[in-house]
Amino acid sequence: MILLDGKKISQNIREGLSLEVTKLKNEGIEPCLAVILVGDDPASHTYVNNKAKASQQCGIKSLLYKLPSSTSENELLRLIEDLNSNKLVDGILVQLPLPKHINKNLIIESISAQKDVDGFHPFNVGRLAQGLTDGLVACTPLGVCELLKAYDIRVEGLNAVVIGTSNIVGRPMATMLLNLCATVSMCHLKTKDLSLYTKEADLIVIATGCVNLLRGDMVKDGVIVVDVGINKLPSGKLVGDVEFESVSKKASFISPVPGGVGPMTVAMLLKNTLFAARSRLRV
Repeated sequence: MILLDGKKISQNIREGLSLEVTKLKNEGIEPCLAVILVGDDPASHTYVNNKAKASQQCGIKSLLYKLPSSTSENELLRLIEDLNSNKLVDGILVQLPLPKHINKNLIIESISAQKDVDGFHPFNVGRLAQGLTDGLVACTPLGVCELLKAYDIRVEGLNAVVIGTSNIVGRPMATMLLNLCATVSMCHLKTKDLSLYTKEADLIVIATGCVNLLRGDMVKDGVIVVDVGINKLPSGKLVGDVEFESVSKKASFISPVPGGVGPMTVAMLLKNTLFAARSRLRV
């Protein structure tokens, strides 16, 4: 069994991105990422601070907007409109979840597709669905693909099962694997017999937020498992959606939690920001 070390791979990627940032600055472009946080969710504050820190470490300018939970939908829309029109801002990220009184889909669609470094805008999702991968795509599934690539894991021809159907991970993940010529099955928490699919899988990507959903008796020998889930136990320990001890005994490759997909997601956010900055240079 080989651990898919996202922490190590992401560090290598970020070092390469730092060199690209230096090159862009020499060409007169300072990559800039604007991050918006609405409310006081502790996990969101942690994520936002980590993203801002990672940006700065790569030389990317980071603009952080921390807004109170009482911020109205119109106030948030006005801020996004200002950032859309700011030619010095390359990427805009609105940290989810948003307060309940704000329409998440409306906010996502209000972000310029060219600055949508999260890859959630319908324009970018549609491009991905058409097999066009030369643009901005969702960071977490992109990170999964880069992690597999770093370990020379060829997806082509594999029977792949994606567990979880969110717009953030599951759906774009399935599309990316399909674009890489895998045979893809999509499952979720209401799938009647999950093991019927997972026992035949060569590759499993799971993102449900359900502790120990995937167990060793549900997979075959040699399976590749990527655990995107992150759950906090009462003890404070972070675990994924995979029962690691039993599944790792059968897996050929498996990602740990933490230290697997999480660092790759941040690295892909930086990569998307640089892509947007290079697009500005072409304009």
